Amino acid sequence: MTSRAIRILGIDPGLRRTGWGVIDVDGNRLIYVGCGSVESRDALPLSERLRALHDGLARVLGDFQPGEAAVEQTFVNKDGASTLKLGQARGIAMLAPALFGISVAEYAPNQIKKTVVGAGHADKNQIRVMLGVLLPKADPSTPDAADALAIAITHAHHRQSAMLMRKVVG
Repeated sequence: MTSRAIRILGIDPGLRRTGWGVIDVDGNRLIYVGCGSVESRDALPLSERLRALHDGLARVLGDFQPGEAAVEQTFVNKDGASTLKLGQARGIAMLAPALFGISVAEYAPNQIKKTVVGAGHADKNQIRVMLGVLLPKADPSTPDAADALAIAITHAHHRQSAMLMRKVVG
């Protein structure tokens, strides 16, 4: 019996820059496929910035054809306006795969850190070091792309329970 690799898109939402990372999961093997970020220009109206994020993610979805997607859950910070803008970018990050018929799982930042590094309060450098171990061919050019790969890895490890939870709730 041969296993079929599952392609996962991880998305780290942000209004200025949304990171994306694509991996294949074949059994227990994680295989780096690609990563990058989609950017929007600060000078544009909010609606145009959101459209730029959507269009960029739609290109990634079309180019890489993932079977599943995962997004980092929004954390609330002290600045309400920033939280709201992040929430809008996160909405685009969830909508784009859904429009392609792809289910989207959500993971808390601490769960992502704990899955990748082993500690829920790991810093960005620790995540980057572990990415080098888990995906040696990956060389993300931005922290957002690195975070997106970490989100994809988290989904690879938790996808069975995420899919079961969706069936129970749905």
